[in-house]
Amino acid sequence: MNEPTAARPQRAAVVGCGVIGAAWASRLLLNGVDVAVSDPSPDAEQILTEVLANAVAAYDDLGFATNAMGTYRMADSIADAVADAQFIQESVPERPDMKAAVLAEIEAAAPTDTIIGSSTSGIKPSTMQASMTNPERLVVGHPYNPVYLLPVVEVVGGEHTTPEIIESAQAIYTSIGMKAVHVRVEIDAFVGDRLLEAVWREALWLVNDGVATTQEIDDIMTHGFGLRWAQMGLFETYRVAGGAGGFRHFIEQFGPTLDWPWTKLMDTPDFTPELVDKIVEQSDQQSGMYSIRDLERTRDQNLVGILKVLEGNEWGAGTTIAAHRLNPPL
Repeated sequence: MNEPTAARPQRAAVVGCGVIGAAWASRLLLNGVDVAVSDPSPDAEQILTEVLANAVAAYDDLGFATNAMGTYRMADSIADAVADAQFIQESVPERPDMKAAVLAEIEAAAPTDTIIGSSTSGIKPSTMQASMTNPERLVVGHPYNPVYLLPVVEVVGGEHTTPEIIESAQAIYTSIGMKAVHVRVEIDAFVGDRLLEAVWREALWLVNDGVATTQEIDDIMTHGFGLRWAQMGLFETYRVAGGAGGFRHFIEQFGPTLDWPWTKLMDTPDFTPELVDKIVEQSDQQSGMYSIRDLERTRDQNLVGILKVLEGNEWGAGTTIAAHRLNPPL
């Protein structure tokens, strides 16, 4: 198998055009890459055009040029989409059987030296590689929504993935403005979703037990530690909390509280119809007056503002935005 190029691809394929696939296509297009999109849904192109419109608006707000965009086409089949692709991002639903079938179709038609990234949020790459002909060229490229704005992508190799492929995949993702983080140990759900799962479990218990509503939980996050996490991660935030004594002082002061019986992280409340109705009702009261597109636009505008501040302060995700500004599409 030939070593793949580490340069920004000129042609890419996106297989699966739901919210995540459409956002991947948008990021690629906005970075001057021509994209062939494959999705059997009759709504796929509408989803793509709506997500792309949000992405263009966000890039305009960030001050990135959008006049050198790539072009897209809706392919007739997976084979048609991947036939001459220099990079492929698979974003079909989280079902191992569906992933295996789609990857088989991709491999049957794609060049043998084309890297395949999977957007899976929890399936191990080795599981997907088991039935592949060229398993060494598959990586997990797990992004966060909106993919066109949030820079991070978790890159995970499987049992058969070569170090060269990992390096090349990271370079490709970096070339389209992402912060590629190599997750070196192959675990279910990787890193980011494991952290999110912990918060999600605890939040479900708080709603289930009547401690807080969805609105109150979100208010505490958006008006409190969520603001800190947007510019300093968990460990850096706690380092600051340790004061002049730094992280060691923080651990000495707060470490013992980890033994207190506060958390329910090892258990999840039963998803009874009553709990589901409770969450849905509270969520409708909280946000039901907005359409999903309204919420997406507000989210994007807020993220752009945060990213601009971080870029100006040369901090956090702002450093990735600044670096990418020096590498525009031709």
